[in-house]
Amino acid sequence: MQLRSLLIRLHLAHGIGYAGMVRVLQHCRQVQTVVTDPRRLGKLAHLTASQQGRFTADWQSMAFQQRLKRHAQLDILTILDDDYPPALLEAYQPPLVLFLRGQRALATAKLTIVSGLAKGADGFAHRTALRFNLPTIGVIGTGLDISYPRQHRDLQQQISQVGLLISEYPLGVGPEPYHFVARNRIIAGLCQTVIVVEAQAHSGSLITANIALQNNRNVLAVPGPIDAPFSVGCNQLIVAGAKPVLNSRHIIEEFLPKI
Repeated sequence: MQLRSLLIRLHLAHGIGYAGMVRVLQHCRQVQTVVTDPRRLGKLAHLTASQQGRFTADWQSMAFQQRLKRHAQLDILTILDDDYPPALLEAYQPPLVLFLRGQRALATAKLTIVSGLAKGADGFAHRTALRFNLPTIGVIGTGLDISYPRQHRDLQQQISQVGLLISEYPLGVGPEPYHFVARNRIIAGLCQTVIVVEAQAHSGSLITANIALQNNRNVLAVPGPIDAPFSVGCNQLIVAGAKPVLNSRHIIEEFLPKI
């Protein structure tokens, strides 16, 4: 078995997390041997007894074999692949495995609209990109076979045909609050410039922007009244060093060298 195949299997298995997979990956690279025994893998991953039991049972189950077959049909990008975006390597906990649907080469396009397919500004950004034939990438917090929110099902389908859908989550995985926080680090990692139109004090947009600032990305924010709840986050970002956006020119000039 190749190390890439092992990494995908670990990602699809139950009972092992990100840190455990990194430990296994580092060990296999160091000794140049691919470990496949579930008990040995659990030991390398530093799993607890309960985690080891769950992992071993799943690894040897028929359900796991069926899961592997389902995902074998997907376009999969791993951190071991040559075309893994270098910018993502700078992200916090760079994703080890990503499931893709659509135009894989969009990740290297000069100017691409990237967002999270959420309600509001995200959906507007994707629709505008499609309207003007701009490449667009949707990073979602569910499996590729699930649409969230439901009203974006058609939009998600469009993006999967002419753009690119990216998910860290296997098929069948539904929305969970922590999925979207984790999803935001991928958006921040892929983008060189992050634009925040509205953000509450503790919103996902603010988390994305703060991650982008930590990754030395360009962050732009639209200022608003100091007493407006949806402008609090934007105003805080500007205080922290984000560039205020007062007109379209402030956005365009960020991309002029690339156009």
